[in-house]
Amino acid sequence: MATTMKAAQIPKPGADFQIVEREIPNPGAGEVRIKVQACGVCHSDVLTKEGQWPGIQYPRVPGHEVAGTIDDIGAGVSKWKKGQRVGVGWHGGQDGTCLECRRGDFRNCRNLRVPGISYDGGYQQYMVAPVEALAAIPEILGDAEAAPLLCAGITTFNALRHSGAMPGDLVAVQGIGGLGHLGIQFANKFGYTVVAIGRGPENAALAQKLGASVHIDSKSINAAEALQKMGGAQVILATAPNSKAMSELIDGLAANGKLMVIGASFDPIEVTPMQLITRTRTIQGWASGTPADSEDTLRFAELTGVRPMIETYPLERAAEGYAHMLSGNAQFRVVLTM
Repeated sequence: MATTMKAAQIPKPGADFQIVEREIPNPGAGEVRIKVQACGVCHSDVLTKEGQWPGIQYPRVPGHEVAGTIDDIGAGVSKWKKGQRVGVGWHGGQDGTCLECRRGDFRNCRNLRVPGISYDGGYQQYMVAPVEALAAIPEILGDAEAAPLLCAGITTFNALRHSGAMPGDLVAVQGIGGLGHLGIQFANKFGYTVVAIGRGPENAALAQKLGASVHIDSKSINAAEALQKMGGAQVILATAPNSKAMSELIDGLAANGKLMVIGASFDPIEVTPMQLITRTRTIQGWASGTPADSEDTLRFAELTGVRPMIETYPLERAAEGYAHMLSGNAQFRVVLTM
């Protein structure tokens, strides 16, 4: 076996990607080494690229949508075997000692470890991860299509299944992009009446193909009013990172409706107390999930045919793939292949 590998790393915040030769890492106790086959390029990789996560150390290899096979195992690892297909998502390990972990709420661990931030992620040919970060990948799913399901997929799947919506309820998905195109599919398979909300008419046909019953062009009509004419949305899944667009949709919620926010933005959502009080509406954020949730997502996708739409780039073109993701022109998830 070769002793070196290729990796796309960030030498310092804001710097360009560097394709470098590095020594292949060895797993420590409670860790495995993964031969990476594919890694999704997520918008949250901006946190690594631009140094926006407190305490991140450089050089750092981004990537938290990793699909591959176990190449080696460290001491004390018994459940996982060499050659097993595994994935690693946003949840890259928990401390097990904070109050949230002691209550079993690992998703909200105060010292959550994130691949590509806390340790080197999947923009490389081999990576090391703790066993508590691993999710088993079903054989029917290819690596390139499984990778985005470990972040974009689990985030939309998990948010919807915890939203309180019941089969038959009107559920709107704001944004028909990397998150939204998966959210529409999951919402359809959950049995919801799905409304897709996009800016412009160009994705109307695609939204309906993905499972939406109705497409609303928020550039030409008031989306909140359109939702109210349909009785109001029980849930609006806000996937596009546009706080202004989210704010404009709150009046489209039904009584007891919920705005589920998964599109990450630093701008404030604007809402008046009266908008919430008069119809008993709520706003809730949701972030990813545990590896067990990842496995639920992957199995559900396997059973129902939910798949991401992807564009692939070889590892050597990581900078180009990252720029294409940022441009907003990707259809819809960029994936690096090894």
